[in-house]
Amino acid sequence: MSNAARPGIIAAGTAFGTPQAVADTAAAYVPDPEAVGRLGYTTYHRVADGVTATDLAAGAAREALENADLDIADIDLIVVGHSDVPEYLGWDPSAAVARALGAGSTPTVLFTQACAAWAPALDHVAGAMALDPGTETALLILVNVHSEAHSNRMDFNGCIASDGAVAVVLRRGYPRLCRLSSAQVTNPEYADLFRIEYGGSAVPVPPAGSTHRDLDPMVSVYRHFDRDPARFQAFLKENTTRLADVVDAALARAGRDRAELARLVYLNDNQQTFRAVADTVGLPLERTNARQARELGHMGAADQLVCLWRHLESGELAKGDLVALAGAASPGMHWFCTLLEV
Repeated sequence: MSNAARPGIIAAGTAFGTPQAVADTAAAYVPDPEAVGRLGYTTYHRVADGVTATDLAAGAAREALENADLDIADIDLIVVGHSDVPEYLGWDPSAAVARALGAGSTPTVLFTQACAAWAPALDHVAGAMALDPGTETALLILVNVHSEAHSNRMDFNGCIASDGAVAVVLRRGYPRLCRLSSAQVTNPEYADLFRIEYGGSAVPVPPAGSTHRDLDPMVSVYRHFDRDPARFQAFLKENTTRLADVVDAALARAGRDRAELARLVYLNDNQQTFRAVADTVGLPLERTNARQARELGHMGAADQLVCLWRHLESGELAKGDLVALAGAASPGMHWFCTLLEV
């Protein structure tokens, strides 16, 4: 992609649920709060009852537009990444967010690839700007509001789920925070990991006397690996190895290498995983977003861009720095990396 067509981020906005201390609330979610404490999180965010993902997404978008000194009428494309259970079935959250913003006939696109939705969403913006001369300015919104009716936010996948949204305004050819390249890989062997058994078309209604939460999604993980610790450890190693592979692939496509990386912004995972990821990619832990992850919790598809913006606001990134936004997502399982130049 030519420099003139590359999208760059000109402004951002965020919206979060109310901060909650893990130590004060873990006992309400799990029988062993100390086990949750060992994940390393100090805080997560939870929306008030009645606040929806649409509300949070629209709030972040309004802040981003204000920071960019733009109106919704100035936006040529709206892309939404939604990483948890939607408010309704047979319904498009991207259109609902556009309506909340008063967008009129602006085209919208929705990505639902769990906590990796940020990566294909950002790629779509880049592709639209490369292919359509009429797409000059885009609004990318990423939101996660955990459905506690479907799963336990503290006992699901080794993270503590958190409610938050981030929106960024991108402009074709803008020279700061520009997207250079991306890479991804999928291992379909893990398609059923962490699936929620009830609510889809296969089993739309839980058995009598049960609820959506009565079957722990971790059961599907134990089933897949036959409760074999060695197989599960091999999976954990594959997780970090494949992440390093997509980082290297994105770097190669941009004509860069790991030695040039200023920072790796990974999903807001637990601290043990952060240490493994940092070691595999070859960066010190302090050049990742591990500290921010402890304070934010896992905001699904919003993690990478929320943390990127916080690094910028705190002065931890300088003009010209090379940043790898990276993550893994299950179900899938998928690994993604997108390179940005500050």
